[in-house]
Amino acid sequence: MRALTFGHIRFVNPPGGAKLKILFGLPYLFAALFLSLPPRIFAGPPFVTDDPEPVDYQHWEVYLASQHAKTAHDWSGTAPHVEVNYGVIPNMQLHLIAPLAYDAPAHGESHYGYGDTELGVKFRFIQETPYCPQVAVFPLVELPTGSEKDGLGAGHVQTFLPVWLQKGFGEWTVYGGGGYAINSGEGHPDWGFVGLVVERHLVENVLLGGELYHRTSMEAGGRSDTAFNLGTVIDISDQHHILFSAGRSIDGPTDFQTYIAYQFTFGPELFHSGTGAPQP
Repeated sequence: MRALTFGHIRFVNPPGGAKLKILFGLPYLFAALFLSLPPRIFAGPPFVTDDPEPVDYQHWEVYLASQHAKTAHDWSGTAPHVEVNYGVIPNMQLHLIAPLAYDAPAHGESHYGYGDTELGVKFRFIQETPYCPQVAVFPLVELPTGSEKDGLGAGHVQTFLPVWLQKGFGEWTVYGGGGYAINSGEGHPDWGFVGLVVERHLVENVLLGGELYHRTSMEAGGRSDTAFNLGTVIDISDQHHILFSAGRSIDGPTDFQTYIAYQFTFGPELFHSGTGAPQP
């Protein structure tokens, strides 16, 4: 597996051909739910397409997540990965993903170990108004910390340069955008991505959303990929959240992809009492 985890995405290129990525898993039962209920969207995980909203100033998002993808050649993914986002100044967040990755080919030896490390900075430079969407850039760098020979890393630095937009329309939220990836590895051309997400609250603490995206080929002579995901975010409390998504290619190599995560969110108010308890 050659993996690229850009913003809540992990693109996978196993040695057998151009592969795709991974996200959060909800059974196909959600497809029927999504078609019969008015969706509203959720930003960032559990989707591939990201949103422009940074973490609030001095607040944290911590994810313990796992993502998986099946192609004709193998299963690959993370089990688990840790994602950390921190609001370092207003309208700007720092970003880190540290994965334990695996590659299980249909024929051959499976491998498990530390994958490539992702670093990024999200900066929102336009705020949303009644007539204008909010806009952010989110440059990401993938460091080659995983073993290329075991299929756990790309073996070279990769960079993704996206622009994300978001606008609310009553009960609905729409976000998306696209970006360009600079792929320095031999035989791996630069590639482009564009995606769109639509979401709505099903009930007060449950978000339901759907995503459609397209990615050009990540390997010389490989296939491009057009795919969808259906997903949900369940707010157990203000600090504890469960995220799921699942989907597959419409025209591309991915037979199935899924993502599941526990998210813990908190800010400085959590520690003001000196006991770790939130303050009113």
